Amino acid sequence: MKYICILLSTAAFLFELGYAARFDVRNKCPYTVWAAAVPGGGKRLNRGETWTFNVSPGTKQARIWARTHCTFDRSGRGRCQTGDCGGDLECKGYGAPPNTLAEYGLNQYNNLDFFDISLVDGFNVPMEFSPTSRGCRGIKCASNINGQCPRELKAAAGCNNPCTVFKTDQYCCKSGNCGPTNYSRFFKNRCPDACSYPEDDATSTFTCPSGTGYTVVFCP
Repeated sequence: MKYICILLSTAAFLFELGYAARFDVRNKCPYTVWAAAVPGGGKRLNRGETWTFNVSPGTKQARIWARTHCTFDRSGRGRCQTGDCGGDLECKGYGAPPNTLAEYGLNQYNNLDFFDISLVDGFNVPMEFSPTSRGCRGIKCASNINGQCPRELKAAAGCNNPCTVFKTDQYCCKSGNCGPTNYSRFFKNRCPDACSYPEDDATSTFTCPSGTGYTVVFCP
């Protein structure tokens, strides 16, 4: 059953009563990032800083990402070069590609959390996404994708997924029937744990028991 690793255009989330899951978002990059989360909002993180927030069980199709090269005024309005969410410091909607995504759904099928790192919206910052429970595997995408990005996918401070650039069914899988391409293999070869195209669930979606906490690290 699919929950994540797909392109989404709206931010609709369901909340249920129960114990919230704790998320620690840590910046290990040698530069400032503006962390973003839906649900969660957003926060400036200088190098070494951590942002902690709780998410209700039953939350679906949620994501966390890093924004780079941002400027905000005192009212929280501004702009980011990558991952911008409508000019808001406190994100209410998803970010603009390219951005590396930590995606998850809490307490879903069989009382499991489902999580992945997705490159379906491209790549801007290396990322690790790790459960805090023993026995659950963490995942990572730490390659220099920006530096190796194919010329036709290059973006300012990031690397686009081919769907963003070409907008064809071959890359976007809008018909629900597509396979890997040379471009998706570029991402997959460098980040085997990550989702490289919309139908890449089988190799890129991981589970952990409901009630687990998680750590997201930028530039692990």
